[in-house]
Amino acid sequence: MSLNRSEKQAVIDEVTGLAAKAQTLVMAEYRGITVADMTKLRSQAREKGVTLSVLKNTLARRAVAGSAFEVLSDQMTGPLIYGFSIDAVAAAKVVADFAKTNEKLVIRAGAFGGKTLDIEGVKQLASIPSREVLLAQLCGLLMSPISRTAAVIAALSAQRGAGAEEVAEASEPAAEVTEAAAA
Repeated sequence: MSLNRSEKQAVIDEVTGLAAKAQTLVMAEYRGITVADMTKLRSQAREKGVTLSVLKNTLARRAVAGSAFEVLSDQMTGPLIYGFSIDAVAAAKVVADFAKTNEKLVIRAGAFGGKTLDIEGVKQLASIPSREVLLAQLCGLLMSPISRTAAVIAALSAQRGAGAEEVAEASEPAAEVTEAAAA
């Protein structure tokens, strides 16, 4: 089905808006993937905040012209699915994880920060933990010295408390002996 001029312009405007907000673009060839698998991929992408689009390559080239993803223009050939994400690793993670289980989805290239990523670059980007995981790790690192200090103070107070009880028990028989000697 062919698009008329105004429909093409609407697609270009929509993709230009996606590219303006996105940090990452990942392209993958989807030749031979079943509709059910494509639906599953789109569902996983939606959960992670990734926008997947099957676009005509000429429209995609026009849409990313002037953006940080223009570096991929020469690689936009063949049947491609384009994954845009605001989160720096989400698009790479969704596509790379799906490509592990479905050999028909072939990662072609990606772009992050105005730089082209090859297949290995996309896979490395996908291996970086998500923003939420990194924040949780940072909080854990910040809390670690505080919790260690609290544990040491609790152990010291427990030792002193046990030592005070021993001293009190040891002084009771000595008090009885001095009372008996005085009597």
